[in-house]
Amino acid sequence: MGATIRVLAPAPNVLAFYDGRIPGVRLHSAEPNWLDDGAYEAGIASYAVIDGDAALVYDTHISLAHAAIIRRTLEERGVRTFTVVLSHWHDDHVAGNEIFADCEIIANSLTAQMLAEKREVLETGDPPIKPLVLPNRIFEGELALKVGTLPVLLRQVDIHSRDGTVVLLPGGLMLAGDTLEDPITYVDEPGRLSAHLNDLSRMAGWEISRILPNHGAEEVIANGGYGKELIYATMAYVEKLIQLTNDLKVISEDLQTFAHEAFATGVLTYYAPYEEVHRLNVAAVLRVKDARAGEL
Repeated sequence: MGATIRVLAPAPNVLAFYDGRIPGVRLHSAEPNWLDDGAYEAGIASYAVIDGDAALVYDTHISLAHAAIIRRTLEERGVRTFTVVLSHWHDDHVAGNEIFADCEIIANSLTAQMLAEKREVLETGDPPIKPLVLPNRIFEGELALKVGTLPVLLRQVDIHSRDGTVVLLPGGLMLAGDTLEDPITYVDEPGRLSAHLNDLSRMAGWEISRILPNHGAEEVIANGGYGKELIYATMAYVEKLIQLTNDLKVISEDLQTFAHEAFATGVLTYYAPYEEVHRLNVAAVLRVKDARAGEL
């Protein structure tokens, strides 16, 4: 575990700890599980913002081994003070929390609530995250921090998951967590897509120059991340999902056909395993629509 991790330097003062997207390689099990199928296959990065002997770690990755590599790498670079920020409650972002149990672990109040509610689910999952270490500092809305001398702003958003937190850095760089994903978002809350779209529209109004998502193409992340077009591409895909009907032709379309407006932005990198993500997204949205129709 952790043997295939790659350490990238996408921006000044920022490291990305990227793993996955290696055909034929699985880390945990041949059986379906969240680590291999929900994270490693998609490719996943956790980030560190470093200034002097201080570092902010944005998500603790998919295992204790990965988190230990992050901490050791930063310590070898002279870091002595660690602050962890959790992007949201999902398992592939909090699995390494125990490695940073002696540090400040920051989350917004919804993330703290969701982790407490989902604790048993996460601790008995496959693989289990046990013990699940909970955040010890909570914020609402926004929180301004300093990493060394670097000003950092945490901002709460309702995208992908109602409890999202993004990190805004000097120069317009944003660490996006799962709010943005290349090539498409994974729909975890199909009944809340309109709320997610509203916050994507809000995000599009921010002064953002580059975007570093947790799930994306390694070469793009290594070369400084995505442009603001990633927001518009995500909005186009979410809008198409919201408009879904039971039209068999549309719901049977492959990813590139269905999301042609999103791909037309030129920012997305087609990755075949996301065909299954798209299929699951469509099925989840239709279930919600059918359930709501049945209530009328």
